[in-house]
Amino acid sequence: MISVPREAVPWCLEGCDQMWSVANDAERAQWNFVPFVTVGPLRFGMSVEEVATVMGAQGFTSTHSSMSRPHGALVQQAGFRSKDARRYEEAVTAYVGKSGDLAAVAVDALCGPQVSLDGLRLVGRVPSELAEQLQGYSEERGMVPTVSVEGDAVSDELGLLVRAQRAGDILLSRAFFVANFQDWAYTVHDCVPADEWDIR
Repeated sequence: MISVPREAVPWCLEGCDQMWSVANDAERAQWNFVPFVTVGPLRFGMSVEEVATVMGAQGFTSTHSSMSRPHGALVQQAGFRSKDARRYEEAVTAYVGKSGDLAAVAVDALCGPQVSLDGLRLVGRVPSELAEQLQGYSEERGMVPTVSVEGDAVSDELGLLVRAQRAGDILLSRAFFVANFQDWAYTVHDCVPADEWDIR
């Protein structure tokens, strides 16, 4: 059983608990994405301390700062949730590289900020609809739209992978952003750590 606000998803079921609650866009922080540069207030290359400071100023509190399985150049992760959110509702995960710099950011489909690329909303969307729009966005700019082996929309030219995350029986888009990765990975897909793949 799921409980999803009607404003967020039109097929909300009534009389359910809040296990799968999904924030609507009005409840989410509104961020912009500049490929390989920034995800909202987070700038690739920041230290984990700078990330924590910026997230705190945005109203987020840290949930953890560890990484169970380092992946390529990624050796540390820091999770953040809204100050009034439940403990398990992690809105943003920041991945830090061996150099100590912010190298990747994942934004939760259910409770993360809404991140937009030139007005195209990337978070909490129906994955197939977003994939189609991303394809159009890429083609209009002379990029090659691609799909990962999991069927997720991915763009090495934008440093972006859009995964599908569960909200009960519903799938919504979870965005994974990466900094310049050419010195340690071949594709954006190669950059995604096991800890990130574990989130379904």
